[in-house]
Amino acid sequence: MGDRRRGEIIAVCGKGGVGKTAITAMMTKLLVGRGDLKILAIDADPAVGLASALGVEVKKTINDIRDDLIDTVKEGKRGDKYEMAAMLDYEVFKALEEGSNFAFLAIGRPESAGCYCQVNSLLKEVIESLSKSFDVVLIDGEAGIEQINRRVMRSVDDLLLISDTSAKGINVVSSIKRLVENEKAVECERMGLVINRARNKEEVDEIVANSSLNLLEWVPEDDMVREYDFNGKPIIDLSDTSPSIIAARRILKTLGMLA
Repeated sequence: MGDRRRGEIIAVCGKGGVGKTAITAMMTKLLVGRGDLKILAIDADPAVGLASALGVEVKKTINDIRDDLIDTVKEGKRGDKYEMAAMLDYEVFKALEEGSNFAFLAIGRPESAGCYCQVNSLLKEVIESLSKSFDVVLIDGEAGIEQINRRVMRSVDDLLLISDTSAKGINVVSSIKRLVENEKAVECERMGLVINRARNKEEVDEIVANSSLNLLEWVPEDDMVREYDFNGKPIIDLSDTSPSIIAARRILKTLGMLA
């Protein structure tokens, strides 16, 4: 990855509740474990669940910064584009939280009404610029793909479509796939399905046979993950013997991120 203009960007999308955040946290854990990568984890889901999964406390989100700047614009204190960009760059850097050998950034929930396109555009430029300082950027997104393009990145390298075994979950990722292919909602080099909480390979094969989705990997039902969720433990502390961690390792091997 040394020749890349920026780091590898992996975005995770899917229906709410299918395990996107847990899988993002597991991949973060494994990539941090390599010991030779600078990792940035971005929580683009308004619920900010990735922070808990990674054991990080969020003090300020990107949308807090956005709202502060919008208030400044409303008060007529706005500077030129370069002054605004410099201020945003500084504020975004301050919003970075340090985890265990990784950095974390929360997008948060937009509160202010109105477009404020210049503010949104500048924020996206700052985040994209920041990503160049890292070897790998992992983005935990919400159900729709548009918010990644609108608020975080114009393009990603790998788009992981996460679903459980439910028809609703598969329908959501199928819709995301169509948005990417037909409407270019976000640009990506590679896109693949990850089926989470599957009972067995036969169940996975049946789902894939009845869809147009390209299977990247599947993750089995895992009592360890359920226990961590129940007790509020950070998923990043999950044991390496967890079946989900073993599956997440296979995902990263397929992506060429682990040997």
